[in-house]
Amino acid sequence: MSALAAAPRKDIPRKDIPRKDVPRKDVGRPAKAARRSIVEKAVDEFLRHLREQNSSVHTIKAYAQDLDLFSGFVGPSTWKQIDHIRIRGFLSLLYERGLSKTSVARALAAVRSLYRWLAREGVVEQNPAALVATPKLPKKLPRVPTVEEVNRVLDAEAPETAAFAERDLLLLELLYGCGIRNSELTGINIEDIRYSENAILIRGKGKKERYVPFGESARAALNAYLPARAKVMVTRNQAPRALLINLRGSRITTRSVGRIVKRMAVANGLSSDFHPHTLRHAFGTHMLEEGADLRAIQELLGHERLSTTQRYTQLSVQHLMAVYDKTHPKAK
Repeated sequence: MSALAAAPRKDIPRKDIPRKDVPRKDVGRPAKAARRSIVEKAVDEFLRHLREQNSSVHTIKAYAQDLDLFSGFVGPSTWKQIDHIRIRGFLSLLYERGLSKTSVARALAAVRSLYRWLAREGVVEQNPAALVATPKLPKKLPRVPTVEEVNRVLDAEAPETAAFAERDLLLLELLYGCGIRNSELTGINIEDIRYSENAILIRGKGKKERYVPFGESARAALNAYLPARAKVMVTRNQAPRALLINLRGSRITTRSVGRIVKRMAVANGLSSDFHPHTLRHAFGTHMLEEGADLRAIQELLGHERLSTTQRYTQLSVQHLMAVYDKTHPKAK
């Protein structure tokens, strides 16, 4: 037998004969990655849309995680093959994995949002996720500090360890005095301050803008802060647009704001769960207790729906009941 005939078959180049299990066009080419399903592609486009709409980074991250699980669950299914029963099966899987009702409800909200966007894009006609009931969650209202507790923090002397006391006081005054979100606070630029009108231009969720007024306490804090800010700018030879900066001259981060607020609260005897959103809740609740109109509070807080603002009605009633139980003779 010749050497050629004895050689293993795999060593004989046969480029002219394609393998039976590989299409002719793929011969000699690297294996292609698995094709993404229509659901996965839609999720990518939806998340891109959220980023373009300036949605919260936390919202985008949460939706990405939940929708990744959803697309993995439905696999290569078409939109017509995914009905409300299939979505219920997805939620059941999440429960089996040990997720809490809150996490499952968030995942359902993500799927609903995806379908609403698909409907606006003309991809689907119905939202099967709307037929799936949201898991019942325990009604847990956040504890809102009293006016006295908030004033205790605002009126206190800055800790000796505070590196930028004027800035720390100003951010507290703006969070409580304007009821703005942490991300809205850090996004304020110098040119957004309207001194003659005692108002600030705020950029909220979805790139929506609104003006919120600020009081004399915030103005005084602003007047004390700006000269201190200018000194930092001189030493750092920078001119950022950001109103609130760190000692390096850069825009302060939301994480830094959270640490400052918690440190100030704990230093004045309040709970360690005191955070920037606590002051936003306090703003809405205290305004309502003083007789402010719910619609006005909605505008100031930048809520899209009045139902979101109505939570402060519950908080206010809760506060009144606590006062009643504590002070009324017949309640004891």
